Amino acid sequence: MTSATFVGRTEELGELRGALSEAVGGRPSLAFVAGESGVGKTRLLSELERSARADGIRVIGGDCVELGEGELPYAPIVGALRPLARSGHPAFKELSDAARCALAQILPGLGETRGDDEATAQARLFDGLLELLELLAGEDGLMITIEDLHWADRSTRAFLVYLASSLCRERVLVVTTYRPDELHRRHPLRPLLAELERDARHRRVELLPLTRDELSLQLNDILGAAPTDDLLSRLFARSEGNPLFAEELLAAGTDGRGSLPPTLRDALMLRIERLSADSQETLRVLAAGRRLTHDILSDASGIDSRALRDALREAVAAQLVVTDEEGRYMFRHALLREVVVDDLLPGERADMHLALARALERRAEGLPAHGGAHLAAGIAHHYFASGDQPKALLASVRAAEAAEAVHANGEAAALYSRALQLWDRVAGAEELAGRDHVSLLRAAAHATSKEHEPARAESYLRAALHELGDSDPVRTADLLEHMARNQFNQGRSADAAETRREALELLSEEPSKVRAVLLASVAKELMLESRHDEAVEAAQEAMAVARAVGDEVAELRAMDGMGVSLFGLARYEEGEKVLREALSRMPERGLVHHLYSHVNLADALFSSGRLAEAREVVEEGDRLAAEKGAPRRWLMMLRSELAFEAGDWCAAEEALPSPGRPAMGTTFINDALRRIELALGRGDHDEARRLLDEARDVAADTREPQWIGPLGSLRAELERRAGDLEAARGAIDDALDRLDFCSQDVARMARVAATGVRVEADAAVRARDLGEDPSFAVGSAAALIARVEACAEGDRPVEAAFLTSARAEEARAQGADDPDLWSAAVGAWQALGRPYRAAQALRRKAEAQLARGDREIAAASAAQALSAAQAIGAEWLASEIEGFALRARLRLEPDESSPAPALPATDAGEDPFGLTPRERQVLSLLADGRTNREIGQALYMAEKTASVHVSRILSKLDVRSRTEAAALAHRVGLV
Repeated sequence: MTSATFVGRTEELGELRGALSEAVGGRPSLAFVAGESGVGKTRLLSELERSARADGIRVIGGDCVELGEGELPYAPIVGALRPLARSGHPAFKELSDAARCALAQILPGLGETRGDDEATAQARLFDGLLELLELLAGEDGLMITIEDLHWADRSTRAFLVYLASSLCRERVLVVTTYRPDELHRRHPLRPLLAELERDARHRRVELLPLTRDELSLQLNDILGAAPTDDLLSRLFARSEGNPLFAEELLAAGTDGRGSLPPTLRDALMLRIERLSADSQETLRVLAAGRRLTHDILSDASGIDSRALRDALREAVAAQLVVTDEEGRYMFRHALLREVVVDDLLPGERADMHLALARALERRAEGLPAHGGAHLAAGIAHHYFASGDQPKALLASVRAAEAAEAVHANGEAAALYSRALQLWDRVAGAEELAGRDHVSLLRAAAHATSKEHEPARAESYLRAALHELGDSDPVRTADLLEHMARNQFNQGRSADAAETRREALELLSEEPSKVRAVLLASVAKELMLESRHDEAVEAAQEAMAVARAVGDEVAELRAMDGMGVSLFGLARYEEGEKVLREALSRMPERGLVHHLYSHVNLADALFSSGRLAEAREVVEEGDRLAAEKGAPRRWLMMLRSELAFEAGDWCAAEEALPSPGRPAMGTTFINDALRRIELALGRGDHDEARRLLDEARDVAADTREPQWIGPLGSLRAELERRAGDLEAARGAIDDALDRLDFCSQDVARMARVAATGVRVEADAAVRARDLGEDPSFAVGSAAALIARVEACAEGDRPVEAAFLTSARAEEARAQGADDPDLWSAAVGAWQALGRPYRAAQALRRKAEAQLARGDREIAAASAAQALSAAQAIGAEWLASEIEGFALRARLRLEPDESSPAPALPATDAGEDPFGLTPRERQVLSLLADGRTNREIGQALYMAEKTASVHVSRILSKLDVRSRTEAAALAHRVGLV
């Protein structure tokens, strides 16, 4: 009753084959095939797989399992890879050691697993999977299919998000199927699909029901002859073009002469009810278990071995049951299974699940935790479905532990949550679970936190604290420490600090591991807030306690915080010694801490003016992370930041993670800052504003100067360029107010205050252009200069460079723009290896030289600045320099065709802009802020004539407004 002819999906198949061809050509992607049950998603995939294999492309696949939210971690991935692992595919031998160890977590027997670096385990697993997929793809390509994505576990969904952002040139196509009607309003797949299907690299293929003509072709192949119009009409009306429904209606004996079953489910049940009693019982067990091996099916059904074989043969012959590549029995279509499940009586359903739980439990005996994660999840599900709550509680805890062993954090969190729901319903729950309720809440919080749900984790911890009361101060302090971490991860640094203080007050002065961890966290927190003196003091205490109790990880974390703070205090030699010692000792105590030490050392060196050394350290850390399969995002972002400052903007952009890769909290802010810098540098002000607005909302409550300072400085620069100097001033004032609050971060203060001087210089120039009093702007610039001077005291090369730029800007504000001051700024930035900032200073130097009448020298400086900007890719700066040269009629290159000769201005005739003496008079009055009427009265001409003169002047000066004309006239000495 199944059509052998592929009907009605030519266009959809062509689109998927096109995606496959692109993938083989090095443009990987994801495809999502959507359609209701029975519409032909699996058939479409089968045709695509057949076509791919014929072209020599490797095809692997798995499907998601409907056991509840996130119970079988990586089910379709394991299902796709397990046959290859068992057959010893050569790709597994080519894996790096790091990838093999990571994959051994979900593919037992592949190698030894690593028990350390829990924080990076899932990321290393994902990197290992990507490495394996690339090896499997080779030069011929790989297609991996995942069916029934609407039932996907959390870990599989997370891996899809990872693939969507990480696939680059691998010859891989991922094709998934799902039912849109299964996605209720809060279904977890909805936001994932909304994000991924918008990406131009990925595609959504929707399968619609067959048309009447297409259904006729399908029936013709099944019946061996064209269907009668009556039969076709009736089947098309009843099936509504659903090919499975049409097939099942025929299989149920509907030939157009009898009555049709009212629904598809009724049609399916007609076929099932025709089977023998043993065959129907076998189908009931299989419906509860979904996909079962012969031995599990035999154990759970209790049917005699020979009778079971006969029952299975009958079901297979009736095209109700098929086997997969591993020999497991399953229903031919999900709807068939759903019909049998719905037909089960409550008592039957409970009995089936209980029998399956016991059969799986016998199978799981003796297996290691990571090897039995799927079995443990199945046992927990079946006990829960059977209604045996004590067994379900025990099985849920064991399954959660097994999920944690394979770093399936989402599944572990869901299972712990189920155990908590069962707790009050089970007598002797503590004895059964092997832990008390507080410990279970803490475990649930831990798993939930690793799933990046800090708010939910905090709620578990608050419940545990409420239950614990005042009975155990040490345990309470431990819970508070975990709560502080989750508060910090929500951006609530003030709450986190208060929670840690509360925890420390509960503990005695005696050394303990909890105290060591808390003190190390306090030191790191103070370091992040740039409270350097306090951080050094807290770190010293933390190190002493950690050494007393033998907690080397806490000691090294404290050393990390101390080293950065010593750099912040300009005690560079001490800070470098501490950071390098921590870095040398970190590898044996956790890769994730080791990589953070690379980030902190590189950032500290950068902040002290040693940009080249900083780049070497971060490159070393990034290579290590890549080799070990560890998370690289913060290393990548620091690489980008350092490359940007070094003028290597192509490398800065290449280092950034994919923009589609999700980020939260401070990770999002850091990522946004890197993109804002590039957007401003290239003149994409709309993109810079969008990202600044988003980052501002995320950073609203932060107390970390590393975000407050750059966000304030960049916002001020954006508003300055837009001409909104009041908004720019507001950004500077807000940033400085926040930085002043218990912060010693002079580096960020110097940057913000120096940007503020630039804003005030613009304000003073504008005031003079409009004939207004510039004294407020000049006074504000002086006050800001005092801040920068205070920040630059001592041996602080970066702050000193900001001071040189700020002093040049102050002179500009005072109306005495000085090329020598700009020369000092250029030299300071060049000495630090920061060509973009040097080029900006050089552009201002050219303007100052022109204002003094040194046109040829100004042209040389402008040409040098333009060359530097173009080499970097600083399109905004290059445009500013070219505009300046055009308005001033400067020849930037000897052979460049100039808009007009670079002639000196004369009082007697036309100036370099072609202004007549009369227009020079009008321009002089315009620069004083006179209106057209006032200009006409002063020069004894009609207001309309004055307006005509003004329009001509704007055109000759190539400016858009009277304000710009006045500003240009002052700068080039026309008035």
